[in-house]
Amino acid sequence: MQLPVQSLSTLYAEAWEADAGPGDLVEIARVADRAGFAYLACCDHVAVPRRLAGAMGTTWYDPVATLAFLAGVTERVRLLSHVAVVGLRHPLLTAKQYATLDRLSGGRLILGVGAGHVREEFEALGVDFARRGAVLDECVDALRAALGPQEFPEHHGKRYDFEGLGQRPRPVQDRVPLWVGGSSPAAVRRAALRGDGWLPQGDPRERLPAQIAELRRLRDGAGVEGPFTVGALTEPLYVGTPAWDVGRRTLTGSAEALAESLRAYRAMGVDQIQVRFRCRDRAELTDQMAAFGAGIAPHL
Repeated sequence: MQLPVQSLSTLYAEAWEADAGPGDLVEIARVADRAGFAYLACCDHVAVPRRLAGAMGTTWYDPVATLAFLAGVTERVRLLSHVAVVGLRHPLLTAKQYATLDRLSGGRLILGVGAGHVREEFEALGVDFARRGAVLDECVDALRAALGPQEFPEHHGKRYDFEGLGQRPRPVQDRVPLWVGGSSPAAVRRAALRGDGWLPQGDPRERLPAQIAELRRLRDGAGVEGPFTVGALTEPLYVGTPAWDVGRRTLTGSAEALAESLRAYRAMGVDQIQVRFRCRDRAELTDQMAAFGAGIAPHL
């Protein structure tokens, strides 16, 4: 699941999150750890322009700092950047931050990356917004080297060129999973050919089979082998019968009914689902998480 509180976009944040803080994040992370969630995710924006602040808000916790903070209060749950806009930073800087996070967490990092969409953010940091796709492609290749097992990684590309520069600590994992986010044709192609997984951006159920088929076609056509994790964002969930208006798109009902509905994702070829719960406060959220972990997850 994506962490609440750490980003306050009006598209998904609940009202109670505006007054929440680090203590709430700690409790939610601990519940996720106990309940058996696969990962906790945190997203990335450096700065939001005034023209977008009404919809996006300006509260966006830094993913490295946030996930490292929560690594210290959890033991099992993995830590995902969903997604890091890695083109905003030099790959060696990104590698230093996330390799340290993997080491501090005992090898629980999943690095999710995306191209980004806020022009002013790129311009302020001196990065070419129009070329962000090509920049991301090379960043992925450079990060493969910089997050690999070598103390002195090497990469020679059009934008980034480095060798003979040592970085420790190295990640605990021999190969940090690198999942690519986005649902455009370019993002799907990038995920298929360069990633270890795909994080769609809001594709409804009916669109997923075609996207998954395209991923497989691209990988087969290029002869790409190895494990690949297909993700999906589910509809909002509420376990049980709500006593308040949770929205018409929200899936509600018994654990058995919700499990049956969510199993349709597996039938499409999805490997992991990211869930979001409707809730009016932190207590309701953690109750929903515990109910999901106990009553629904075992049937998936």
